[in-house]
Amino acid sequence: MNVLLFGATGMVGQGVLRECLLDSDVASAVSIGRSATNVSDPKLREIIHADLTHYAQIEDQLAGFDACFFCLGISSAGLTEEQYTRITYDITVRAAETLSRLNPGMTFVYVSGKGTDSSEHGRIMWARVKGRTENALLRLPFKAAFMFRPGVIVPRFGARSRTALYRIPYALTRPFLPLLLRAFPNQVLTTDEIGRAMLLVARHGAPKQILETGDIRSLLR
Repeated sequence: MNVLLFGATGMVGQGVLRECLLDSDVASAVSIGRSATNVSDPKLREIIHADLTHYAQIEDQLAGFDACFFCLGISSAGLTEEQYTRITYDITVRAAETLSRLNPGMTFVYVSGKGTDSSEHGRIMWARVKGRTENALLRLPFKAAFMFRPGVIVPRFGARSRTALYRIPYALTRPFLPLLLRAFPNQVLTTDEIGRAMLLVARHGAPKQILETGDIRSLLR
């Protein structure tokens, strides 16, 4: 399986990349982003691309993939709806439109979030934008598309948030991870579990296209 990964330098993306490189079924993993991952592995090739809303210059490098794991995202804190839409919706959908044209047999997996508003008309800005993004992705002619809506995400195996504000609570909760996973199995996922679940749906699909934390946990069982 040949995998394309967006957002490999982010916390979730780091965990997903690790699982891709460990999986014997993954022949190659290509990351695409504005900066390098600083990961060295024979399976990994990196495409450094400054403008994630335009892909004409690198289209020749974006064909031949079986799956795309889209982990690129940003907090909505301090952003207007227009600014958040430009990053969350525009970048995601323009990448997906290009990939669906070049890879009609691809499975596309998008990291959304718990509370995403599929109606696109709710009161919470980020949830509306995420819902609009999900709906646009589900309309594209991929072989299959799945929306992951994790709630609490705990980083493991060196995965680290790029947002300094988030690193403190992650560090504080790390000693309690086993307890959290036992007490709230349908609310908490680790970065490596998300990566393994993405690989599972890329290979075998899933019963539904929108997967909440409990659904993702069920796949892993």
